[in-house]
Amino acid sequence: MRRAAPGVAVVLSALVVMSVSGCGNSAGAVTTSEPETGAAAPAPSAPPVAKTAVSGLAGLVVVPKGYLTGDTTDPGEQSGPFSRESYLNTLSASPSEDRALLLNAHFAEGYQAYRTSADRKKHYTVKIFRVGSKAQADILRRGFWAQETHSRAFAVPGVPGALTDARIVVATSVGRTEAVAESSFVVGSLVTEISVSQSGDLTADLTPDTALVAAITKQQRQSLSRKSG
Repeated sequence: MRRAAPGVAVVLSALVVMSVSGCGNSAGAVTTSEPETGAAAPAPSAPPVAKTAVSGLAGLVVVPKGYLTGDTTDPGEQSGPFSRESYLNTLSASPSEDRALLLNAHFAEGYQAYRTSADRKKHYTVKIFRVGSKAQADILRRGFWAQETHSRAFAVPGVPGALTDARIVVATSVGRTEAVAESSFVVGSLVTEISVSQSGDLTADLTPDTALVAAITKQQRQSLSRKSG
């Protein structure tokens, strides 16, 4: 997923293996719009329920079961609504290009949800953008997607037309490697971007968690289809 981050990255192809049971214990996803706290028990599996929130998108968001909220002082780990300007100032990796894309799409509102696994190794982010029309949503999605180099697509059953990618990124400047799995899709006038990443040192044997991304992408699309109209 596009994000503001330092370092020089080299993208390597990742071997993607899809399975029904998922990657490790990460495939089980639950729909919820409520943040989880440090030692709280995982939320039961249930459809997301729209809450009285500052953004109507908050109640549509799907997050992984058992994942925790992030560092509230880090904009990239915050959960909440964003305007065009707040997105460009804190979340965008390409502010000038993204400004043009959002203006052309008649961007109306956005929402980000961030979660981290209980062991703090995996990082999950979903961003939803509401724009002027489905046609504009399609253009925005492809404009965002074209900003990064992608390695290998993977299947998301039940979400036709989803853009997906699994890759290993080596950040040579900081001696770290990162496994990233991500998806992007459109429902009506809503663009959704989902990303799961895990980082380690250069010798770490990491695998993009395509199973988790595929599972949540399907649930997120169902949530948006039911509630956004």
